Amino acid sequence: MKKTLADLVPEVVAHAAETAPAECCGVAVVVRGRLRYLRCRNRAAEDFEIDPADWAAADDTGEIVGICHSHVFVLPEPSMADLTMCEQTDVPWLIVNHPSGAYKIVTPSGWRAPLIGRQFRHGVLDCYTLVRDYYRETLGIDLPDFQREDDWWLKGGDLYRQNFEAAGFVMIGDGDCRDLRVHDGLMLQVASPVPNHAAVLVEDGQILQHCHGRLSSRDVYGGYWRKHTTHVLRHRSLL
Repeated sequence: MKKTLADLVPEVVAHAAETAPAECCGVAVVVRGRLRYLRCRNRAAEDFEIDPADWAAADDTGEIVGICHSHVFVLPEPSMADLTMCEQTDVPWLIVNHPSGAYKIVTPSGWRAPLIGRQFRHGVLDCYTLVRDYYRETLGIDLPDFQREDDWWLKGGDLYRQNFEAAGFVMIGDGDCRDLRVHDGLMLQVASPVPNHAAVLVEDGQILQHCHGRLSSRDVYGGYWRKHTTHVLRHRSLL
């Protein structure tokens, strides 16, 4: 009988026991017509991120048909980040609980995180992801994505200032700007040597933003947020 993703559960359970309390991760690969579980290194401090070298090696070995990882002492229910990445990878995801061995398989279904109330996961669901999703869903504008490691702003990175023009924006002003319009993008500098936070101006003098460790939300634009604004940006198509 042909093996399925569920048949890999014992191998993922064993892998999870070795890596706990960190999450384990790996890929399901078809090699010469047989389904195999290939262990990968998790390079994330929290949750999981498959090491790019291990992903490349797995891709060279066979066809990647699934992503596997563990939840330690947490039910194997997908987080919003899991659902988001399941859609991006376009293959089923197997989530296994450690130590119970309970599991759940999630398949791509067109799911999208809501603009308000989404969970935070840097590089997957963060402030820039929210800005990208807002422009795409509200205005039909596709903004480029950028690889961004944790704390890039403390490691010599200057992601926003270096890329906003290439993304189609022009600078209108700074935190003292009075020519504000709905859909304007904001760059803010929060406990950082460079601008490291992004938001979008929406109706009623509010901003849509996603702060680290919080759910995405609408907040009044004033006080702290205006004080820390370095750039007010407008997409060229809205000029």
